[in-house]
Amino acid sequence: MIETKQLIIRPLTYSQLVKYAQSNPSLEVELNVQPSERSISPELKVALEQTILPSLADASKDYLYSTLWTAISKTDNKMVGELCMMGEPNEEGEIEIGYGTHEEFQGRGFMTEMVAGIIEWARSQEKICSILANTEKSNISSFRVLQKNQFLLVAESESMLHWKLVLK
Repeated sequence: MIETKQLIIRPLTYSQLVKYAQSNPSLEVELNVQPSERSISPELKVALEQTILPSLADASKDYLYSTLWTAISKTDNKMVGELCMMGEPNEEGEIEIGYGTHEEFQGRGFMTEMVAGIIEWARSQEKICSILANTEKSNISSFRVLQKNQFLLVAESESMLHWKLVLK
């Protein structure tokens, strides 16, 4: 668990992630937080079913690199967004992150703070040397989160921006 000024950031276990995927308040009940309006995008639903849950079920892998980490607002006592890593560090010590803020909490700085919390956690992990992220060019809020956390733009394609933060 990671604690920042406004947030408690916790990785979800396999059983908690199953509850998350059900899109009902059972996870909030377990976490002892207030229910909030959260929806799972079609892309996340596919990722949960095809990649995230199977990776979490693999006992040979460190689940922290495969699960969703949820951010809980201390003030609101609600889940405000999630972040995930796309697997364990590669041979160069890189991890890739993806993230999203629930609609009712957008524009309040929660994701900037959550990414900052994950960066601090990553600095303490021996295997992690840098963090990668990709954003759509049109998603200004998403790439502003990375800019505020000192990520550098390293490449771009027709529709995507590719970012990197070197830690070590």
